[in-house]
Amino acid sequence: MDTQDATPSPSPADRLTVTAAPSGDATEDPATSLLALPWQTPLEQWPADVLAALPRGISRHVVRFAHMGGGVVAVKETTEDLAFREYRLLRRLEDLPSPSVLPVAVVSGRTADDGSPLPAALVTRHLRFSLPYRAVFSERLERRTLVRLMDALAMLLVELHLQGFFWGDVSLSNVLFRRDAGGFAAHLVDAETGELRERLSTGQREHDLDVARVNVGGELMDLQASGLADPDVDPIATPDLFLDSYRQLWQQLTEPTVFPRHEPWRMDRRFRRLQELGFEVAEYSLRGADAPGMLVASPTDVRSGYHRRRLERLTGLHVQENQARRLLVDIEAARRAWDPYLDIDHAAHRWVIEVFDPVVRSVPLELRAKLEPAEVMHQLLEHRWYLSEARGAAVPLQEAVDSYVETVLRARRDEDALALHPTTTMLRAVPAPGGADDADSASR
Repeated sequence: MDTQDATPSPSPADRLTVTAAPSGDATEDPATSLLALPWQTPLEQWPADVLAALPRGISRHVVRFAHMGGGVVAVKETTEDLAFREYRLLRRLEDLPSPSVLPVAVVSGRTADDGSPLPAALVTRHLRFSLPYRAVFSERLERRTLVRLMDALAMLLVELHLQGFFWGDVSLSNVLFRRDAGGFAAHLVDAETGELRERLSTGQREHDLDVARVNVGGELMDLQASGLADPDVDPIATPDLFLDSYRQLWQQLTEPTVFPRHEPWRMDRRFRRLQELGFEVAEYSLRGADAPGMLVASPTDVRSGYHRRRLERLTGLHVQENQARRLLVDIEAARRAWDPYLDIDHAAHRWVIEVFDPVVRSVPLELRAKLEPAEVMHQLLEHRWYLSEARGAAVPLQEAVDSYVETVLRARRDEDALALHPTTTMLRAVPAPGGADDADSASR
């Protein structure tokens, strides 16, 4: 046999198939970055120089965070069918848009150096400044923190249900949390069991709620057994906090409004109330009621993120909903102080240049991984209020910034670069002076 004519056997790289969507960022080449990862190696054996030391939640699959290009991605090994199903679903949620992680790619056809097959991998972008629920607190889960987590999970599920998303596996483990102006914002990270439909039935929504009750209760029992929850945290009763929060919000967003025909302002007042909650009625139906002279207005398309979208339209800043609400209040206060007749668009532009940007630049480089800029701004405003209250006079912005950086921010852990596994090594709580951000003193 002429060895020169022999066809060389394909390498693991030759068998690889990458399915990805362009990022739209001209400075980023996702294909090149993806191919640089060691796909011929089982995920559990990836080298330390590839991995990002971030806290992981509980998962039925092998999941690792890895450096890719200039960012960090989550890589999950699963079957090829499940990887593509979840990838397609996350892309549809991204288009809505929904509070979920962003899909990057599916990598299939993986083989080891010896030719043995390896599982397919789903790649998603890591959500910066986010934490699994076990890393939200440092030593013990306090009840006040738990209430905020339940509210955030309820808000997430309401948002997803409004968009027709049936989750099928609601749990704290399938969510990442980001700080949101004293509370938390929840983001979906595991859509493996989900389905996206035009509209959900009451039975489908109730099924998600039943699953959540069981899963959340079980997760809290696990925390309690591990000694990570305060004694007053009741794993049996706590899921009811989530259910009550969900049902109250769902009712406010979807129930019809009945009002006299000559009082249409009642409908406008209802819609403004929904805006205060962070939702916007994009479409509604109006019909005559059974009683003479009465009308019924029913929201038919309700969308979340009202304050978030308004702030982004005014300033270009992309932040969480409660952060947006807080920053909009500060913009309005600044507008009134500068010139009550100044329109809001010009005031917002001036606020970014004269307030927000200088605050962000005042944070030393080594502290910028502590919190995202919008959360820093919120906490600074709270800190400045406490300082002014104690002094009995308004404290200048720069003085408040200097005090906040040294007495509050410097004591926090880095939430964008957390290198400790939350179930093994815990940081000791450092109380923050000045009263800034009472979301959970034990998470500092």
